[in-house]
Amino acid sequence: QVLLVESGGGLVQAGGSLRLSCAASGRTFSSYAMGWFRQAPGKEREFVAAIRRNGGVTYYADSVKGRFTITRDNAKNAVYLQMNSLKPEDTAVYYCAAAQGAYRPSYYHDYDYWGQGTQVTVSS
Repeated sequence: QVLLVESGGGLVQAGGSLRLSCAASGRTFSSYAMGWFRQAPGKEREFVAAIRRNGGVTYYADSVKGRFTITRDNAKNAVYLQMNSLKPEDTAVYYCAAAQGAYRPSYYHDYDYWGQGTQVTVSS
């Protein structure tokens, strides 16, 4: 089992940047694929980005491609989401998730563990 704790959310103006972090407990972090999802009020949870266990391959939603970057540091048991050129429509609670076995990067049902979320608010 792995415990995930997100941090780094906040209020930022449109065009600004934020870096989200997700700290994971346990000694087997490198065995999990990791993802970031977000959920805005009244909307379903949506895929943002994912990264394979060794960090060699990343996936992005079209809406964030070119603006967001997902990375991981297996030595620090952490995954990050660098968010640049933020837009008001990026406002949401952002969740970190871990997938233990086979998974489809953009399917939140395929992830086994979730953090509590961190709020990102982008003002216009």
